[in-house]
Amino acid sequence: MLRKLITTDNSTSWFILRVTLGTVMLGHGLQKLMGWFGGFGWQNTVNYFNGIGLPEPLGALIILVESFGAIFLILGFAGRLNAFLMGVVILGAFFIDHLPNGFFMNWFKNQQGEGFEFDLLFLAISSVIAINGSGRYSVDRWLMKQSAKKRETVSGVLKHA
Repeated sequence: MLRKLITTDNSTSWFILRVTLGTVMLGHGLQKLMGWFGGFGWQNTVNYFNGIGLPEPLGALIILVESFGAIFLILGFAGRLNAFLMGVVILGAFFIDHLPNGFFMNWFKNQQGEGFEFDLLFLAISSVIAINGSGRYSVDRWLMKQSAKKRETVSGVLKHA
């Protein structure tokens, strides 16, 4: 199971998508976790989620995925899992917050809230990473290589026994 989770190729494309997705999500996560970049911080964000009907533990999980999951994604650690979780988080944002506001972002402040165009891009990128893995320069790739070396060593020892 772990091997399937970390398996990836040496693609630079997945690296670029992974770091970009993680960086964008980390900004949003730090708004919620720390109140940075004009965000509300932990307690106010959990209260907001609670106010729209999400239980506090789920609100806390969303904050953790958006912050620590994003850091793990940037590093390429459990990239498939973290990309999948971010896709789930953005699906929630799509259905709960953005869908009623139409397609476009609220650049001109002429609608109630943000639209869902960002969500579609985010879902596409997270899906590609969840399917293909972390790619080049990732902890997953390093772990995969270490696992292969260990299997070769064990296999060599068993052949000589």
